[in-house]
Amino acid sequence: MAERRLTVVQLIPALDAGGAERSALEVGRALVAAGHRSMVVSGGGQMVSRLLAEGSEHVTLPIGAKSIRSLARVPTLRALFKHEHVDIVHARSRMPAWLGWLALRGLPNRPHFVTTAHGLNSPGWYSAIMARGERVICVSNTVRDYLLRNYRETQPGRLVVIPRGVDPDDFPFGYQPDSSWREWFFAEFARLDGAPLLTLPGRGTRLKGHADAIALVAELKARGIPTRLLLLGARQPGREAYVTELERLAYDLGVADWMEISAQRDDARDVYAISSLVLQLSTKPESFGRTVVEALSLCRPVLGYDHGGVGELLSDLYPAGRVPPGDLRRLAERAAELLRAAPAITPLQRYRLADMQAATLSLYADLVRR
Repeated sequence: MAERRLTVVQLIPALDAGGAERSALEVGRALVAAGHRSMVVSGGGQMVSRLLAEGSEHVTLPIGAKSIRSLARVPTLRALFKHEHVDIVHARSRMPAWLGWLALRGLPNRPHFVTTAHGLNSPGWYSAIMARGERVICVSNTVRDYLLRNYRETQPGRLVVIPRGVDPDDFPFGYQPDSSWREWFFAEFARLDGAPLLTLPGRGTRLKGHADAIALVAELKARGIPTRLLLLGARQPGREAYVTELERLAYDLGVADWMEISAQRDDARDVYAISSLVLQLSTKPESFGRTVVEALSLCRPVLGYDHGGVGELLSDLYPAGRVPPGDLRRLAERAAELLRAAPAITPLQRYRLADMQAATLSLYADLVRR
């Protein structure tokens, strides 16, 4: 780390649930632990109290709205950067990045500008700001390749791959929930008892591949392999019609009694731990695939489509879990193989939270030294 104490400001639209938001807290925690000053500017949210409890500061400012009116926030940000003697401005989303970049242009002693590309945003001038940082953190090689392919003017040397990570203490290798939790869980979801559990975590959108998961269970049933399926997190407000569609599909395929659809839960770790397979069947490539690492950290097999960040993680950590995207026949074959005899899983040596935190703080220090 740099010899002197740094002041780092992270910019994000809000601090509600999400991967970018969680990363902001994790980096803030690491900065505080290393003796630096951590500040986050956002529109607020449920995670603010946790951020403050962990030693960071929060400035409430609505910087996430995709509107010309958001430009009114630029002078406020510029004054904040100047008054607090900020060393690093780290933007995690497009509108906050534009506002931060414009605010920095008016400063004589300009803080260093860092961006993190958390997703595969639609190419264009609006998204291009995420490739303009002095350093651009990419959460996977998939994201790095995507930026280089779509923004040809980007200097490859500015792009740094720092994957997100999980804390092995939160997802301990070999963890199993106690018997009381199991009794409570299967009392709530009685249809999931009595056969190997397949869990597909993800919000209620077609992109998560829920229909493919249901088709998988039906194909396994046709092969004489009974399973159960939990679509974890798919039951969301405003997605009732989609949930009804999934339930109708399960009924038509003859597996309605083998499936449950739940809302988002706080005990996802326990659910993964009792699952025979954790599924990642997104129909479009994703930038990372955190649930892949969470499940493998627990020593649970993962079966997923071999594209994007999910394919990248499986290639590195669990090649046996890769299946060509959309190939339902191969998906069923591989599921049957893994249910019969899954290859051994070793404790994580990469994609750990401490690795991500150390690499990010090292990047900050390197910029300041330069």
